[in-house]
Amino acid sequence: MRYIYNQSTDPTFNLAAEERLLTQSEDEIFMLWRNEPAVIVGRNQNTLAEIDELFIRERGIPVVRRLSGGGAVFHDLGNINFTFIRNATPSEGLDFQRFTEPIQQALQSMEVECEFSGRNDLLIKGKKFSGNAQHFHGGRILHHGTLLFASDMADLSGALRVAPEKYRDKAVKSVRSRVTNISSHLPEPMEVTDFIAALMDFVSQGEAPDLMTLSEGETALIETLAEKRYRTWDWNFGSSPAYNFTRRTRTPGGLLDVHLHVKKGHIEKVRLYGDYFGVRDVSELEAMLLDCRHQRNALESRLADVPLGEFIHEVPLSIFLDCLF
Repeated sequence: MRYIYNQSTDPTFNLAAEERLLTQSEDEIFMLWRNEPAVIVGRNQNTLAEIDELFIRERGIPVVRRLSGGGAVFHDLGNINFTFIRNATPSEGLDFQRFTEPIQQALQSMEVECEFSGRNDLLIKGKKFSGNAQHFHGGRILHHGTLLFASDMADLSGALRVAPEKYRDKAVKSVRSRVTNISSHLPEPMEVTDFIAALMDFVSQGEAPDLMTLSEGETALIETLAEKRYRTWDWNFGSSPAYNFTRRTRTPGGLLDVHLHVKKGHIEKVRLYGDYFGVRDVSELEAMLLDCRHQRNALESRLADVPLGEFIHEVPLSIFLDCLF
């Protein structure tokens, strides 16, 4: 078993590191890592349906899609991620409890009682502190999970808060649970870095070497993969399943009822209903939105020189864009 403490906090690099170690290595691995604030969505999710677009845009929080399925999660430096990569085949099936057992035992050694619950969660006193997901590739399995240690609960709830009625799709939906931080249940205060060291020591049974880093060669290849996949709009947003978006908004110019059909992240159909006024036929405006990314910056650029008020009176571009998300 190879033990790695990956000290990068770049979510795109860290998810690329998991993929590289899964697909281009034969080692069995246990890795601990943290991300700066980020939303990580599951492989089969509609990204925009899982996030509060305004909240993350105002705070500059990146959104990154991972390889595994399951629901969206919020990461920050108060959250620790653990990864197991082992040789296994899909015929063995998904077994979340097998991989979470060492984590449970480690916490119990720190006098924190926890339990496995449902499909893939760990709970303390009925509250979730760990969600887990898995992905098979060839003859190997990637299991990774979150460990809320001292996460900012306000950011966690704010980043993932969204009105689900706006989206109609067949994507996997996240299930929100009551959550708690591990640090609130420790008998004595502990810094997050001390917790990471204690967890690594327990899982490795004291065998982890002092230097548990990725090599320079691995780092270079991981950076290339991060740039190619995990830092691209096509992967993080464009890979969302097709969906219908609707939103009804009371604007200064009247009621605006937006209906979009989006496929591969691009707008395929548009209808703009409402009791607003305009001197030009709104069908011209609808046509301008076709084939554009369902992304605020892309739509803002597309409409930058359009006299929007001629189509929807007294609705400036900033408010119109708000109506599209």
